[in-house]
Amino acid sequence: MAPETETDATAADDRAAISFGTDGWRATLEEFTSPRVRMVAQAIATTLREEGKTAPVVVGYDARETSRGFAEEVSRVLCANGFDVLLSDRDRPTPLCAHAVVDRNLSAAVVITASHNPPSYNGIKFIPDDGAPALPPVMDAIADSLAVPDPLLEAEHGSVREVDFVDAHAEACLEVVRSVTGGLDPEDALEGLPIAYDAMHGSGRGTTDALLERVGASVERLRCTRDPEFGGGSPEPSAENLEELVEAVANGESALGIANDGDADRVAVVTPDRGLLDENLFFAALYDFLLESNDGPAIRTVSTTFLIDRIAEAHGESVHEVPVGFKWVAEAMADHDAFVGGEESGGFTVRGHVREKDGVLMGLLAAVVHAAEPIDDRVDRLLETHGDVTQGKISVACPDDEKAAVLAALEDEIPDAVAGTPVVTVNTADGFKLTLEDGSWVLVRPSGTEPVLRVYAEAERDERVQDLLEAGEELLEPLV
Repeated sequence: MAPETETDATAADDRAAISFGTDGWRATLEEFTSPRVRMVAQAIATTLREEGKTAPVVVGYDARETSRGFAEEVSRVLCANGFDVLLSDRDRPTPLCAHAVVDRNLSAAVVITASHNPPSYNGIKFIPDDGAPALPPVMDAIADSLAVPDPLLEAEHGSVREVDFVDAHAEACLEVVRSVTGGLDPEDALEGLPIAYDAMHGSGRGTTDALLERVGASVERLRCTRDPEFGGGSPEPSAENLEELVEAVANGESALGIANDGDADRVAVVTPDRGLLDENLFFAALYDFLLESNDGPAIRTVSTTFLIDRIAEAHGESVHEVPVGFKWVAEAMADHDAFVGGEESGGFTVRGHVREKDGVLMGLLAAVVHAAEPIDDRVDRLLETHGDVTQGKISVACPDDEKAAVLAALEDEIPDAVAGTPVVTVNTADGFKLTLEDGSWVLVRPSGTEPVLRVYAEAERDERVQDLLEAGEELLEPLV
């Protein structure tokens, strides 16, 4: 065998550095380099060709300093492999790219984004031709095809055309809202409603706010200018990052606050009484509202509240529980013809729309829900009817290469009771979820993005949640 050349060695190192997670590959800019991005693009092109795909490919990107350049690198590799490329005219939300794939009957979308991560990160996400998150077999095929770009003859190259995806997606959102609400027109529901929108300097600016304004809402814009550094923080819609939005709603300037994360596939909602609304409670309010004029089951992840189940039962509907990760929500929505699907981290979609989480659509739907009945009032009523729920989450340090062994050891240590209450069911779809006799639960699962194990808990009171989290941590301590 011929000795490995320096070029071969470098390519091997680059392949080894690329690790696909939940939504593709995400890494710091020290690791996320142009040669590696080109290898991923080549792998996508190879996989699409092997599947017989010939239609154009969407290439989108977020607001980071490096994203447009990486998107152009991806476009060149795809073109050199014979694919025409529809390149987003500017940074736009990931769900617009997913919608464009289905709307235009394209081969796939590739989006350069690190979502809510700090500006020192970037990433590359692959969306197949059904517009839903790629399932593991697809990502495994791409991982197996990582290679230095191998261009076709120039005569066989594709072309690049810049496209604005906003209007088509906006029209789809309006049609979906009419469909899931029994014909309600957002323009009638939202006329004059004062809404504060925080883009966090991300890709939702000029998209979510424009859609709300289009239907007649009065929009106060916060951080709706592009800042590749996101104001010096991360575009994560957490309580500490949304203080100005919370204040805009609390002081009465706006009736409702809406925010998106960096690539606007997730939504956060701020109400006058609760401030930043727990995403579990938003899911509950959304599902309850939609069931007033339509029907169908819900899909939720194992870490999402049982309140969804109680609402479904009251309406004669069912709920299907899936592992954490929107790809599993999307798959189950297709399998069960579900009406709504969501997760406690703020990702949701509804029947009739692309099976990808969409923070733009959900911003519009949140406003429609609130216009029908103040979300705080609806949540109060739901909790009074179905019982209070509160959640908590902690992290326990655990190296990635030890997670499997710890969880395997935990299987032999499942207790008969947690925090003094008997265990009635054990769900192993994603780690270990122990449901207790009083309806509370504790979940232990590996993080897909950090070297930690997550411990989640839900109960009726904060004190009870803390007891369950401590019990979960004590369960793990001897094993980590």
